[in-house]
Amino acid sequence: MSKLFSELTVKDMTLKNRIVMAPMCMYSADSYGYSTDWHYAHYHTRAIGGTGLILQEATAVEGRGRISDADLGIWDDSHIEGLKRIVQGCQAEGAKVGIQLAHAGRKCTVATETIIAPSPLPFDDNSRVPMEMNVNDIESVKNAFKSGAIRAREVGYDIIEIHAAHGYLINEFLSPLTNKRSDKYGGSLVNRTRFLKEIVHEVRSVWPIEKPLIIRVSAEDYHPEGNHPKDIAKILNMVKDLGVDLINVSSGAVVPAKIKVYPGYQIKHAEIIKTETSLPVIGGGLITSSEMAEELVQNKRVDLLYLGRELLRNPYWPLQAAGELKHEVEWPVQYERSKV
Repeated sequence: MSKLFSELTVKDMTLKNRIVMAPMCMYSADSYGYSTDWHYAHYHTRAIGGTGLILQEATAVEGRGRISDADLGIWDDSHIEGLKRIVQGCQAEGAKVGIQLAHAGRKCTVATETIIAPSPLPFDDNSRVPMEMNVNDIESVKNAFKSGAIRAREVGYDIIEIHAAHGYLINEFLSPLTNKRSDKYGGSLVNRTRFLKEIVHEVRSVWPIEKPLIIRVSAEDYHPEGNHPKDIAKILNMVKDLGVDLINVSSGAVVPAKIKVYPGYQIKHAEIIKTETSLPVIGGGLITSSEMAEELVQNKRVDLLYLGRELLRNPYWPLQAAGELKHEVEWPVQYERSKV
């Protein structure tokens, strides 16, 4: 029996398999952050294709938190209706759906927005210098995450993911490469964790405890003076008791770096974090093979497996993988004639 196609229950959410669609920006929203028919078709197709958990792309909790002016938003009640259509469509096909609440920080490229960060350091030579956040800015962003979680509950998401990876705002606080503050939010690992800890607290104050919560992390900064997997594990151990249920393990992008990539290149990071925190993990990184996916879950190296580019190429990868692994799954009745 395939472990990849076994159920997993986390709090009140039961997944039909261990396949997760990684959150991937589509840059297809309008300039006010509203979802479009593209988003509905994109996500609904992956639900039809058998993905167990669909994690919606980075969705900005405030306007200045967008990566681009084509990012999805959840900073206003008017965003709810379009997002609800996407979620209900996917859930009707048997998928669970999560939202990635995000703030781009210094990596916001929207020309009309003032960009903010823990310290006034640009990402690279072609980037703007961000404004260093003061206490009021910090409180405003924390409240934005809280409001985003309230709206996520209204939309009907099954799970929330807090985006603390890829060099965006929370990650900028966590990494010593981007956080040069001298107040209670900078310096030691404890202080650099404070912003994330307070955001988790705010989100959990409005997101029901029976509903699961993910944190996505960059486990490796790919810089000798940056964070490494055991540093991130220590950070997660400081926040997990606030109601964190899963860790989505990625890497990089806090500073420019050359990264050697290959199938499964981030799995070792996930294994370290799983061991050090005793939390279930979602792992991945250029996985395309059903046999490799099965091995990773069967050997308990990860609890869930995320796919990114492969699900862009093939929305029906889960159905194909089930056939390759000789595991019987229910197909959409409209497609049964093509089942072999």
